[in-house]
Amino acid sequence: MHLIITDARLARSRAIHLSGTRLLLAGLALSLGLMLVAAGLYHWVFLKGAREGWPIVGSLVRLVVKDEFAERDRFMRANLDAMARRVGEMQARMVQLESLGDRVMGLAGMAPSDIPKEPGGRGGALVGAHDMTMEELQRTLDDLERLSSQRVDLMTVLESRLFDQHIRKKMIPTHAPVSGVVGSNYGWRVDPITGQSALHTGLDFPSPVGTPILAAAGGVVVTQEFHPAYGNMIEVDHGNQLVTRYAHASRTLVKQGDIVRRGQKIAEVGNTGRSTGSHLHFEVLVQGVFQDPQKFLSAGGAATGAQLALAPVPGAAGAASSPAPGR
Repeated sequence: MHLIITDARLARSRAIHLSGTRLLLAGLALSLGLMLVAAGLYHWVFLKGAREGWPIVGSLVRLVVKDEFAERDRFMRANLDAMARRVGEMQARMVQLESLGDRVMGLAGMAPSDIPKEPGGRGGALVGAHDMTMEELQRTLDDLERLSSQRVDLMTVLESRLFDQHIRKKMIPTHAPVSGVVGSNYGWRVDPITGQSALHTGLDFPSPVGTPILAAAGGVVVTQEFHPAYGNMIEVDHGNQLVTRYAHASRTLVKQGDIVRRGQKIAEVGNTGRSTGSHLHFEVLVQGVFQDPQKFLSAGGAATGAQLALAPVPGAAGAASSPAPGR
């Protein structure tokens, strides 16, 4: 394409040759320039018309803005309604969690009145319901956050209380040390060796030599030795000045300082020390004072495995009295 530009005043002419590429670029530049000018004029006219309130332009602007605001309101309302439904579901879950917390508190030995709660109840018929505003939704979320924090603190306290109860239960000697009947009870009896009345400070479990002896509760072995009266003896400290003693063993399987768990095999039944036959002599001491072991075993449901016999089994009992340490 050739363009000839003539200047009559100067009596000159100039020829311009445009190839296809140049012509296309020129067309694109011209189109872009026209679009920018049109967009600028459109923007300027609408802004100026909106600010100065031109009759036609102002009405068009208000119509467009109104439609945009209405669409935005519909979008926000749909989201608020969805969030309000989820908040309602969360409130229902919190009520269930509160009920569960009350039941767990009973298991932990705590009264519901020990934990402060939100005043008043919630519920009733739905009367005059209305859509929640953003401010109401935010307040509800804040209340849920505060309530959930209280529930978390409560569950932490309950967990600690239940764990403490679990540990204490494991540290109380309620597990029968030997399966079988009790041959000789705790209390005063005729000593099988001297024939005199003496205090028997524990329970005797007649069993064959080699029968496993189990720890009645978890604790730490504080004594493992041979005693002239008790024979091969083990003492386990369960804390709170509570100690169990296992005497006349043929063989001991733990040593001083070992940690034993409830029901763990710690020795085997024997006939060592001051004894008239193979059996386990089992004692419980609280602050150094002898207690009736049967009370502990019965409290732990172990009475079925250690039923009291009506009469001692002859030939399988030890003897003890306050002045003499023999068992």
